[in-house]
Amino acid sequence: MKNALVKTDFNFPGQKNVYHGKVRDVYNINGELLVMVASDRISAFDVVLPEGIPYKGQVLNQIAEKFLDATSDIVQNWKMATPDPMITVGVMCEPFKVEMVIRGYLTGSAWRAYQAGERTLCGLALPDGMTENQKFPTPLITPTTKADQGHDENISREEIIAQGLVCEAEYKMLEKYTLALFARGTEMAAEKGLILVDTKYEFGKKEDEIYLIDEIHTPDSSRYFYAESYQELFEKGAEQRQLSKEFVRQWLIANGFQGQEGQVVPEMTPEYCTSVSERYIELYEIIVGEKFVKAKTEDILARIEKNVTAYLQTK
Repeated sequence: MKNALVKTDFNFPGQKNVYHGKVRDVYNINGELLVMVASDRISAFDVVLPEGIPYKGQVLNQIAEKFLDATSDIVQNWKMATPDPMITVGVMCEPFKVEMVIRGYLTGSAWRAYQAGERTLCGLALPDGMTENQKFPTPLITPTTKADQGHDENISREEIIAQGLVCEAEYKMLEKYTLALFARGTEMAAEKGLILVDTKYEFGKKEDEIYLIDEIHTPDSSRYFYAESYQELFEKGAEQRQLSKEFVRQWLIANGFQGQEGQVVPEMTPEYCTSVSERYIELYEIIVGEKFVKAKTEDILARIEKNVTAYLQTK
């Protein structure tokens, strides 16, 4: 897709190596800083889809910037600066090998598993008789392993500690931060007429200090419902109006793709990619409450290289 950034291969001052993730490319600068590029790649069911989505990286990077700044009083985070609309530069941490998923409602993959008869989720018992999009009495922390490739797997608190992925004392801190961040995100969403349904947080360590890392509260890592229509739609058993990447997943499911072996990603036409881009911009404006200002896309790579190099030269 023209004007979508799907691949980077920079050589920044002090660069040691680069990690190309599903959506982000992360550049190691002197073993001290990370330059994270929020590309326009899009993934679903742990598969990177073949076409990029214009402005998606800018949307995610700028939403994450807002929420990292708004939660820094809860837990310190890795962000130092955003020298370009698609770039965050921050402190290099050693990531914990788990992702902290927290759910306020029974929906998405948890609902699909529940519907198939499962009554435990990451070691937590779920009662019979729940329905799709029902609110849990209290939010549930349902962690996953952090896979470099392939699928993340659900894992229980007990398994995390027993396997030594995180020690018990630090895991308790991760739970504490997760609950507090979710509470803050819930408050901020309510101010915009939204419900923060579920989300995930990633944490890392530097010199024995815990940091919040990666992005938070973006439509790629979170699910939002519209508060105004939630109760009526829930009582009818109707589909919720939501702000998240779920609309892409549902399109893929409707076209026979869920990331299973032998399945083929449906054709992503330019018109479809443009429609997804427009949805991401809409998500930004509702979640942040500000007009989205499109960055110039004539030569994204040159713009990023110039902006990041200028910032690194000040460090």
